[in-house]
Amino acid sequence: MMKPRRKDGRDMARLLHDFGHELPRVPAPVPTPKDPRLFHYASRGGAKRRGRGWAPAKAPVTAWRMTSDQAPVLWPFVATPGLPPTGAQMGIDQLSGGSFFADPLGWVLDDEVPVTNPNIMQFGKPGRGKSGNTKAFCLRMMDFGYRTLILGDPKDEYEKLCQALGVEPFAIGPGMPARINPLAFGPLGQGWEKLSAEEAQRRAPIIFGRWLTLVRGLVGSQRIGEDRVPFGPDEGNVVENALRVLTGYSAGASRLRETTIPELWYLLHNPTEELIAECRYSSERHFLDETRLLRNALGQLVSGALAGMFDAHTTIDVDWKAPIQSLSLRRLEPLGDDAMGIALTCIGSWGRGMREMADPGDLRVVVRDEIWKQFRLGPEAVKAYDADLRLSRTDGDIQWANAHKPSDPMSAGDQGSQAVAIAKDLMHLADIKILMGQDNAIGDELEQLLGLGPIARSLITGWGMQGKGRGLWVVGEQMYKVQTVLHPLERELTFTNEAIESAA
Repeated sequence: MMKPRRKDGRDMARLLHDFGHELPRVPAPVPTPKDPRLFHYASRGGAKRRGRGWAPAKAPVTAWRMTSDQAPVLWPFVATPGLPPTGAQMGIDQLSGGSFFADPLGWVLDDEVPVTNPNIMQFGKPGRGKSGNTKAFCLRMMDFGYRTLILGDPKDEYEKLCQALGVEPFAIGPGMPARINPLAFGPLGQGWEKLSAEEAQRRAPIIFGRWLTLVRGLVGSQRIGEDRVPFGPDEGNVVENALRVLTGYSAGASRLRETTIPELWYLLHNPTEELIAECRYSSERHFLDETRLLRNALGQLVSGALAGMFDAHTTIDVDWKAPIQSLSLRRLEPLGDDAMGIALTCIGSWGRGMREMADPGDLRVVVRDEIWKQFRLGPEAVKAYDADLRLSRTDGDIQWANAHKPSDPMSAGDQGSQAVAIAKDLMHLADIKILMGQDNAIGDELEQLLGLGPIARSLITGWGMQGKGRGLWVVGEQMYKVQTVLHPLERELTFTNEAIESAA
């Protein structure tokens, strides 16, 4: 057996020690305890013990490989693609935790946002914050050069907002001095005598088309028993030719004359030979017989509940440079929903005429409340509103409509009727929809009319009902769970329960 070799010499520590020097000692490492195990792994069949869920057979699970874009619902921590931070800062996006900005026209110009028009339809149960959401959007968009036009305020909900901005709403109602002529020319009729023949021929169809749409809606709102007054091509031809005679356009006048609904009604009662010939009737008696229903329907508008409000020349002087303008209709409430719907139709036509030649950069949010009252007037009234939505992309206005539930447009007629078909198309003319809190009974409507899934439905009927200002913003096909946040001053300006509070 070999002896271990003796170790000769001194190491460095011993050498320094002999000369009176000591090397610093390295502290011994302190052992760290292991972290407790978070997961306990078992065999694929489970732990083979009592109460541990052991199974003799393997679960028939198939494996799939995909990206989060292909199956976003399986990735709960991946939020909807964010929108650019431009426009009005409305509140908090609950899915991403960031701020939510609303910029409808900016979305139209952005190819990455699936929006082709800036129209907005907002649905929600009363008391869920529709009014506050609307006013907050209008107020915050003023910082970006937008002005607001309230085309009919049935409940004076925007009065405090107007007064805070130094504007007094125009009150329309029985005995009030304000008059609105829905047959006003608007900017297209200004300087007619200086227009070239080509420009005059371009503008004329726009003006007469707007008037024809209005008269069609007003006549179609009247009833004969259970049926609506018909307004077909013959009636349209008579009305258009009569308007051309009244304005002087058919005679080639260099300066057109503004007319009114009573003047149109009087001409149809006392037709000229020129009008009879132009409408291709054999005699005056033939003309009167064929236009009796049309004349009677217009007569109801001239001498009915709305007499003196929309049958004279416009008496209000609107300051289009003001930050907001509003037309109050609260005084029409005792006249019933039909009268309110007719008033909304007249004001809508007048407002569209005033905006047909907006100056470049004159951006405006056009708000329409209680649109269901206009839809109940029948398919012709729905067509009048449809025309406004279709022009939003060309005139640059943001059309904002408020309703209670998605089925409100369906009140335009019976199931399967033309009116309901047109009303359904309106849903596609608004690429932006705001769905505030709703009762469970509205859940089926949300899925059938808007194609929402069960998750979106539960958000609206559950989370949306647990607080004001909660809504699902549907921007194209993207959905955002948004809580609108109001400043204390905004909350005061948007409070609409004064009557309830005073009664309590």
